[in-house]
Formats: sequence, structure tokens, C-alpha cells
Amino acid sequence: FEDCGSLTSLDVSNFDTSKVTNMISMFAYCSSLTSLDVSNFNAPELTNITDMFSELTNLETLNLSNFNAPKITNMDGMFKDLSKLSKLDLTNFNTVNVTSMSEMFNNCSSLTNLDLSSFDISRVTNMVCMFSDCPAWNTVDQKKFSAGGICAM
Repeated sequence: FEDCGSLTSLDVSNFDTSKVTNMISMFAYCSSLTSLDVSNFNAPELTNITDMFSELTNLETLNLSNFNAPKITNMDGMFKDLSKLSKLDLTNFNTVNVTSMSEMFNNCSSLTNLDLSSFDISRVTNMVCMFSDCPAWNTVDQKKFSAGGICAM
């Protein structure tokens, strides 16, 4: 669906993602979408979700409540430039195998609160600009994410 700028709605509730390993830029640049529900995605083999939701500049609702992907290693730019998204529940997200989160929340300018207390970042080696231009940075454990944070672009 990458670069589907005029797409206003999308139903992916019946997608079988059980064998998918890569969702890089899957919905990136779908700038007319206002909501997206991927709560039923069960992707036990998925490892890379770089820029999966990047540049969804009109997205107001994103449901990831039951998104199951325990093998993810790369989340770079996953939520980059979601400037209208004000709420994001990632409490059930499995991050135990993630090694890179660079620019993950970059320019999420309407996101003011973010609970990442369940994130296991013990394997993460790259958090460059993870929270750049993201007010939610003030609500996360800054000691835990000290390798990331704000950066000059």
C-alpha cells in the first residue's frame, strides 16, 4: 500500500500475516488515511517493520492492541511523521528482539503521552533521534531511553 496517497480507508482485518517476515513501508505515505486497524495482525515470523506507518500525516487512530510479532528486530521510523496521532497504545508490543529504534517517534507532534514501560530494550543498539520533535518524550523514562531522545535534524 506504500504511497497510496489518495486512499481514504482500508480494511486489513482479514489479512493472513502468519508467514510475513517484512512489512517495510507497508502503509507509508498513505497520507489520506485517518484510521487504521491492524490489531488482528498475527505475524510470528515478522522481523522488519521499518517505516511501516511512516508519513501517515492525517492518521488520527491506529489500533495495534493485539498486534503479535515477537521476532521484530527493526522498528526504525515505524511511527515517523504521524503528526495528527494523539494516542498510541503499545503496552502489548513485544520488543525483546529489537535492535534498532532510530526515528521511531520522530515528528509525532500531537503525541503527548506514551507508556513504554513494557518495552524491553536490552538488545537495542540504535535509538538515534527516536523522539525528535515528539512531546511524548517528556512522559517516558528518559534514563531508560538515554541513547535516544531528541536530536538536531
